[in-house]
Amino acid sequence: MKNSLRITEIFYSLQGESRTLGLPTVFVRLTGCPLRCVYCDTEYAFHGGERRQIEDILTQVASYKPRYVCVTGGEPLAQPECHTLLSALSDAGYEVSLETSGAIDVGQVDSRVSKVMDLKTPGSGEMHRNLMDNIAFMTRHDQIKFVLCNREDYDWARFQLDAHNLAEKAGEVLFSPSFGQLDATDLANWIVEDNLPVRFQVQLHKLLWNDAAGH
Repeated sequence: MKNSLRITEIFYSLQGESRTLGLPTVFVRLTGCPLRCVYCDTEYAFHGGERRQIEDILTQVASYKPRYVCVTGGEPLAQPECHTLLSALSDAGYEVSLETSGAIDVGQVDSRVSKVMDLKTPGSGEMHRNLMDNIAFMTRHDQIKFVLCNREDYDWARFQLDAHNLAEKAGEVLFSPSFGQLDATDLANWIVEDNLPVRFQVQLHKLLWNDAAGH
């Protein structure tokens, strides 16, 4: 349906990751995702949701008086009208970010939006879904994220970092331990030992709210 999207939830919280970590942010979580990563923490967004007009979404977002808005999922770009929403939020003056798996073409995303693209590692079970051509659309305004499940994932991500010169193509490259799978201290030590040009991050929302929906 034109000018509408299926929405799982809209809420105001602290950004739990990326370069705006810790900043109050409105999250617009779209319903649906074609991927099934083994560590997914938003399976409740795979189905259901409520179809809402983009104008209605903008009204709710404005009620929080935010500076930052994050469009997430699921996989937001699985709904084509997501592009309309991203542009409308940018037009409204917000600093907008998009959390995407990178399995769908990002070439048409509004240039004002900061893309946070999650390249899937072998441990995710969805590495084959990576659309590597998307790397060409990344700019210094964007971020590339790796969620790492083990040492093998780390070595794979380090290879991608070098092979595609990711630290130059994106504003930041983020390495994050998969919660409950990879010890955060181990990952931090590997990054320091290898002197990688990446930002280590843990998911703040998991530490504060134990992964509860709406945070």
